Amino acid sequence: MKFPQLAGTLILGFAAISLFANCNSDGKSSVGKIFSSDTTKKKTDSAAVVMKPVDPKLYDSLNRKLANGDTTGKWPVKKQPIPLAGAILPFKRIVVYYGNLHSKKMGALGEYAPKEMWQRLNAEVKHWEKADPSTPVQPGLHYIAAVASGTPGKDGKYINRMGNKQIDSVLSIAKMQPGTIVFLDLQVALSNIKAELPHIEKYLQLPYVHLGIDPEFSMKDGTLPGKKIGTYDAADINYVSGYLADMVKKYNLPPKVFTVHRFTKKMVTNYQNIKLRPEVQIVMHMDGWGEPELKKGTYRHFIYSEPVQFTGFKLFYKNDLKKEPKRLLTPEELLKLTPKPIYIQYQ
Repeated sequence: MKFPQLAGTLILGFAAISLFANCNSDGKSSVGKIFSSDTTKKKTDSAAVVMKPVDPKLYDSLNRKLANGDTTGKWPVKKQPIPLAGAILPFKRIVVYYGNLHSKKMGALGEYAPKEMWQRLNAEVKHWEKADPSTPVQPGLHYIAAVASGTPGKDGKYINRMGNKQIDSVLSIAKMQPGTIVFLDLQVALSNIKAELPHIEKYLQLPYVHLGIDPEFSMKDGTLPGKKIGTYDAADINYVSGYLADMVKKYNLPPKVFTVHRFTKKMVTNYQNIKLRPEVQIVMHMDGWGEPELKKGTYRHFIYSEPVQFTGFKLFYKNDLKKEPKRLLTPEELLKLTPKPIYIQYQ
């Protein structure tokens, strides 16, 4: 089955790759420091609060609510481990802005100055709170910390890693609104996820920093990023969740939210072998763009049909408007999906 948004996704990939063609793979660039923050205070940040144990009955009840009346037995996912204290999902719905500070074309995070960005994101948060008053909203920023590049770089991996100054800037923007969480997203290109995680490990030690990985730019066969859609296997996802779980236990952190982008079948293989852990909450995130019915179809084919744990849904302010009816899906419409997405991303 063909999905028209794939071509557009590749075009977006080329745009991002072209943008970073002249940046060094070590994350250095001529972009100035926007804000500064002290990332050494790992356990004294405002997010390091006393964590209440999870109520198993409430956890199960909220998962059943997210299943939205599904009668197939797929949802809610069976045999889920009860998460550790401090878990965000499904107690709150995460609503984030996505992007990169180097580019106004990669998402709302980066397109707008911080003050305006927060005004816009807070408006989306309020819309979600109105649409579903029973579920508090957790605002967040989802930052592309490693971007697939158009040039090989010093290590020949076609990846541009954002320097600490850029990541620190995002943390500072997040602190403009206390309680905000941050996701760092990795596009590994010709590298691999095992090699890239250590580059952001010191940030993942922070209780409010979470992780996203993008199979679209995981080019295991050596194809240059942007030429075709990449892939991750369950074994890769299990490695990452194990890595995060070890970090949670070592630093006494709340569970990490771990998002995986997806809009085709081959982007994630052997989904049934993905392991769930009490230290990690996995979100399979519908990342395709297009008109409303196309997006709902993508969600149905690749997210609903292959259940893992939680689900997410991305809305594109520009690309979703390219074809009729030229409008975004509303929170009210997304809450009718099965299952209801608990992670919402705006680009």
